Amino acid sequence: MISEKETTSSENLMALENQYGAHNYHPLPVVLARGEGVYVWDVEGNRYYDFLSAYSAVNQGHCHPKIIGALKDQAETLTLTSRAFYNSTLGQYEQYVTEYFGFDKVLPMNTGAEGVETAIKIARKWGYEKKGVAENQGVIVVFDQNFHGRTTTIISFSNDDEARKNYGPYTEGFIRVPYNDLAALKEVFTNHPDIVGVLTEPIQGEAGVVVPNASFIPGIAALCKENNALFIADEIQTGIARTGSLLAVCGNCNCSGNCERGKTYTRPDLLILGKALSGGTYPVSAVLADDEIMDVITPGSHGSTYGGNPLANSVAMAALDVVNDERLAQNARKLGEIFRERMNVLIGKSALVTLVRGRGLLNAIIINDSPESSTAWDICVKLKENGLLAKPTHGNIIRFAPPLVMSEEELHDCCDIIEKTILEFA
Repeated sequence: MISEKETTSSENLMALENQYGAHNYHPLPVVLARGEGVYVWDVEGNRYYDFLSAYSAVNQGHCHPKIIGALKDQAETLTLTSRAFYNSTLGQYEQYVTEYFGFDKVLPMNTGAEGVETAIKIARKWGYEKKGVAENQGVIVVFDQNFHGRTTTIISFSNDDEARKNYGPYTEGFIRVPYNDLAALKEVFTNHPDIVGVLTEPIQGEAGVVVPNASFIPGIAALCKENNALFIADEIQTGIARTGSLLAVCGNCNCSGNCERGKTYTRPDLLILGKALSGGTYPVSAVLADDEIMDVITPGSHGSTYGGNPLANSVAMAALDVVNDERLAQNARKLGEIFRERMNVLIGKSALVTLVRGRGLLNAIIINDSPESSTAWDICVKLKENGLLAKPTHGNIIRFAPPLVMSEEELHDCCDIIEKTILEFA
């Protein structure tokens, strides 16, 4: 039996995880017990700004009352039926989410990786049944430094040795080309007539918030159209207002952040959503497409016990309501500009930071040290001591992605913490 003292001590709780849990993560040394809005508290009661947002799952802020209310109401009514039966919320959710993003159909799933796997299956089935590719010959193009999840199929086309090594044999049927290189993609199309789709993140988050040229995403869509292939957008991390528009594929236009509804953006053939689709309260993911693509899915060809469950449906509708009602895309766009301005000022004060990049409130700073050094990690530990939580990625990059409900005053307070911490290291 675990004593009350053991559950109120960060040191003891970290020791429990270390003893009884698989060591598949390397967390920052902080044990969180409560969250509200842009803040989280550890078990000792210390408060921190959350600048990771559960990898952009908590765009709407921690424990948003509208989302939690929907969760509670539905949890007391009906949580799971499986898809063996109709349920009273699924049709409503399907109509809501397809109209929200402008597609004919949705296939509901649970996790982001499941969403990617689902999109891969749809693209292959479409390739064989609609494009006429010979069975088992369909190719999907992906990009270097991609991160789409950690299932066996997905890590098969990763070039991250840490995620990939010793998990073979690997799934075939993928070609990887350099990110942000349309010439390389065009050459692949020339040499491989059996391409059924191109899968990409509009901004590579895990790779260190790598933002491509403005022509890259429209260029992918154009090449797919020319070659009768599907443009597959993984917006699990970048979507749902994170980058200053409802979807990151909308980021090349000068609209108010809602041009998706008019379909004037670079529209993917398959759109993958997750993370903030539930506001961080419950695993919900989705793949959206039009009828001509989605009708390759027939009874028994794909499914999930939990996919489309009543709890997920109610939570997702509430989470998307919050994004629209509180104008989170617009807030992310405004605050993102302020954040990058502040970081550029910091770059002028310290040689330790060489670059800030990003869009909306998905940003990263590059630390002037090798990826093998501990400098970025040490900075994040110091940031924690100063009241702000962030994590390094790829060794010398620190990603900053606070909840989109943050105010301008809170953002400046956070920038002050970041500047104070960096200058302590300079």
